[in-house]
Amino acid sequence: MHDWTKDFPNTLAIKPLSRPPVAVVRVPGSKSITNRALVLAALSAPNSGSQLRGVARCEDTEVMVEALQALGFRVRADWPDSSIHVRRGEHVNPVPAAEANLFVANSGTSMRFLTALVGLGQGQYRLDGISRMRERPIEDLLSALRQLGAEVYCERLRGYPPVVVRSSGLAGGRVRIKGDISSQFLSGLLMVAPLARGEVFIEVDGPLVSGPFVAMTVAMMEQFGAKVETDLLTYFKVPVQPWYLSQDYAVEPDATAASYFFGAAAITRGEITVQGLGRRSMQGDVRFLDILEDMGCAVQRTDHEFTVAGGALRGVDVDMNGLSDCVMTLAAVACFAEGPTTIRNVAHVRRKETDRLRALANELSRIGVDVKEFADGLTIVPGPLHGANIATYNDHRVAMSMALVGLCTPGIVIGNPGCVAKTYPSFFEDLEQLR
Repeated sequence: MHDWTKDFPNTLAIKPLSRPPVAVVRVPGSKSITNRALVLAALSAPNSGSQLRGVARCEDTEVMVEALQALGFRVRADWPDSSIHVRRGEHVNPVPAAEANLFVANSGTSMRFLTALVGLGQGQYRLDGISRMRERPIEDLLSALRQLGAEVYCERLRGYPPVVVRSSGLAGGRVRIKGDISSQFLSGLLMVAPLARGEVFIEVDGPLVSGPFVAMTVAMMEQFGAKVETDLLTYFKVPVQPWYLSQDYAVEPDATAASYFFGAAAITRGEITVQGLGRRSMQGDVRFLDILEDMGCAVQRTDHEFTVAGGALRGVDVDMNGLSDCVMTLAAVACFAEGPTTIRNVAHVRRKETDRLRALANELSRIGVDVKEFADGLTIVPGPLHGANIATYNDHRVAMSMALVGLCTPGIVIGNPGCVAKTYPSFFEDLEQLR
């Protein structure tokens, strides 16, 4: 895996723009789609192969590639070409290796998806990550895998990695899984469900957070040839299917990454076009454009690109549960609006790379914003802004969102800017294109 830390300084000062930008950008491929496509391609038929194009190169996708290689899948990344070739070889077992010790750094998708994947294996597998990953819950997924016949346990603290999976495949049957902590548990379970020995019927216990990511998972499963009967909220019925179909698969640009450039247009009153994303996108985070319209931006949508032109901004009150990865972007934009902005129903983001609500409250207060933090959200009351050294908590989204503030506010210095390598290593270079 590439050592991204050497590519970044310890701190990075963000220089304000001298004029509103007029720019066209293209962001990297979606990390969420890339990691799902890697799992689905790995579970295609023996002696078949898939070519994934437009993939994201970042820490999270490198972790997934290396883990699949350790599990015996033939995965070859051509990063300069933004492509990955996945080939099963001759193995008839869904997971070729009978044992593996997998390190996933702080990649939540990798931890959750791979834990479900090795449930299809024949052997013993251990999964671990950095210290923060050991604080991120996984018990709801483990409980679901136990219901399907896997033997799984946590080495140190119940419900948290490291995780050990002993499996002889998944039996199928009826499963209940909680949906209020992370949609990744359900997505991981769904992707392996067709290869269980019997039909899998999944019931969601309670509310489902980040539902659009589950809808993305189902759409991709169907693109790779699986069938899912579902209302996308409470139940998912997945019949047995021996393998997924191999694909030549194009990965969309990352809608969450695009949100930073849409946000940049909003706060600078510039005009920025993001190419490659369009009205047919399967990513729920494109709905961030609707919020920017409500705040006063002009948005143009086509099948191939989105353009945001900033204007006089007004605060909003919005439920962000379905697009919680954009909470940080909205918080940055809210600093430049007239009137308060309230973000609701996102308690689950406290369990991400950091407690994102607490991190936002801390860092926005540091630059002069009045922030009221509550259990599942924030109210942001704009005030006169000033520069500050920003702590990023090793969270890529804190770094990228607070960098937006620096486009209009002198003196913003981002600590540990290299944390953006988790999903978007070239972020600061692309931000410079706005000058």
